[in-house]
Amino acid sequence: MRRLFALTLISSLVSLSSFMPVTAVAAPEKLILAGQLLEVQSGKLRANQAILLEQDRIHSIVPIATLTSEQQALPSTDLTGYTVLPGLIDMHVHLTANPAQHGYRRLQQTPARQALFGVTAAKATVEAGFTTVRNLGAAGFADVDLRDAINAGEITGPRMRVSGPSLCMTGGHCDNNLLPHTYQASGDGVANGADAIRAKVRSNMKYGADVIKFTATGGVLSRNTDVNASQYSLAEMQALVAEAKDRGAIVAAHAHGLRGIKRALEAGVDSIEHASFIDDDAIKLAKRNGTFLVMDIYVSDYILQEGEAAGILPESLAKERTVGQLQRQNFSKAVKAGLNIAYGTDAGVYTHGLNARQLNYMVQWGMTPLQAIQSATINAATLLNWRNEQGQLNVGVLQAGAYADMVAVKGNPLEQITLLEAIPVVIKGGEVVKQP
Repeated sequence: MRRLFALTLISSLVSLSSFMPVTAVAAPEKLILAGQLLEVQSGKLRANQAILLEQDRIHSIVPIATLTSEQQALPSTDLTGYTVLPGLIDMHVHLTANPAQHGYRRLQQTPARQALFGVTAAKATVEAGFTTVRNLGAAGFADVDLRDAINAGEITGPRMRVSGPSLCMTGGHCDNNLLPHTYQASGDGVANGADAIRAKVRSNMKYGADVIKFTATGGVLSRNTDVNASQYSLAEMQALVAEAKDRGAIVAAHAHGLRGIKRALEAGVDSIEHASFIDDDAIKLAKRNGTFLVMDIYVSDYILQEGEAAGILPESLAKERTVGQLQRQNFSKAVKAGLNIAYGTDAGVYTHGLNARQLNYMVQWGMTPLQAIQSATINAATLLNWRNEQGQLNVGVLQAGAYADMVAVKGNPLEQITLLEAIPVVIKGGEVVKQP
């Protein structure tokens, strides 16, 4: 009886299977031939590699010599005279910010006008080789609209993970501090007290934010704020971080001053932006927590050399004179301590498309060229924590399952990091964005 039941069951399953669709393993559709491929995880250069693509992602990477005849016949892009590496990532940009419109000039800018400006900034950024960015702060969710237009294929730009308006206390770095009290002007992200902060996090996520940014101290470019003064109590920061984590969002804390840095670290943020006045104790805490530092050590030169002409206020120039050099010195300390460092430049304060200039500064202040490249690829991708359905990183690496985002240069960037300041070939999602 049992044998008869088993035979009947097997027969039924076989019959049913004949009506079930068979899912075929997807085949690559085109390929990219690389003379040298930089494996950023290890720093190894692999010669003569073929990157096989399936739609906008990497299918596999194999030696060119092992390609089958069918694979050799695929449409191809010949980069055998180049070194190919992952598309770069800038973890701190403001694509909707016009670097010629600082200080009181910013009052002329509506969110709609800023979004329109972002079209040119996005194009300049991706053509510079930065195929992914994290946009940290934009009025009126202009960065959400810009991201969505790029994703829809309406305009050219990098992949964007966006914060919407930065969160801060009344009178904080993200508030509108330029107008007198009669206007009662307030920034989009102002919230005070744990409950209001939680509500603001929820609001940002509702309207399209991927990440959450808040200001833990005053800033260089905000009027009437002290870079050393902490903004938000520890309890407020903890409420913000907890709410963001409940929604799966990473948290970035703008923090120059030491007290704000330490509070943000204690609250459990994912990254400290700027970290100008970080000390040895805070470095140890960041290392213990696995927190990333995103230190914009190039932008100081732009602010001090060209900022006045762009409308940066005298008080902001004075603040930058106390911050810039010390930040670079503390960057060196962080590198020596082995902290997690991700690449972020504050583009939008300075001209969009010049993002790669900071790489050489990072080398001058203590990184090897490979470490600098890793900060803008695998490290940034690890902080971003943006993954595909299989749990693999979407960006920052050249491996199966990742987006087919890459750049190519003539020569070896491990020997000459400045090659990345003028990248001749940019590919995003398998499509050539820029070529000679």
